[in-house]
Amino acid sequence: MSSSLAVPRRALSGRQADTVARLVTATVEELRSRPAERLTVRRVAARAGVSPATAYTYFASRDHLVAEVFRQRLAALPSPGSTGDASADRVAAALGAVATLVADEPELAAACTVALLADDPEVARLRDAIGAEIADRIRRAHPDTIDDERLAVLGLVFSGAMLQAGMGYLDYRDLPDRLAVATSIILSEEAA
Repeated sequence: MSSSLAVPRRALSGRQADTVARLVTATVEELRSRPAERLTVRRVAARAGVSPATAYTYFASRDHLVAEVFRQRLAALPSPGSTGDASADRVAAALGAVATLVADEPELAAACTVALLADDPEVARLRDAIGAEIADRIRRAHPDTIDDERLAVLGLVFSGAMLQAGMGYLDYRDLPDRLAVATSIILSEEAA
């Protein structure tokens, strides 16, 4: 997924891309300084040094901002390897890397959980892009063709694990190990 698929509802010029980058950075800074429920597009805009109207040109809501933070972090992750360890181990490592994107930032993690569940068309678009990127990462980590059923089950397991961590039932740092077990179980039947 390229940066050109970022937030915008339209293509960005260099200056516009800089504004979007400042807004994304300001979102993270705001979440580090105050609880997620107090995050507003206006506060993010002020921190980024742009007008609220400019911020709303690129982001429809605070959930849209936070979802874009997650999407950009995902896009910045190195591509998973397709050689070396067993396929299940590579897939587990790829999913574990995504699962821990926000592990060290509890406010961002909480905000991402809420944002990605939002009923906002722009968030839905980003959620679809995030899901497609995760599926692509699984495919790249699994060089043999992975069937659609296993890919769907891995997606369900991953999203369920992320939701449980976001709700506080699991620690994000525990997800790689749990996902490794689930991945091994799901992919072990390939040989059978």
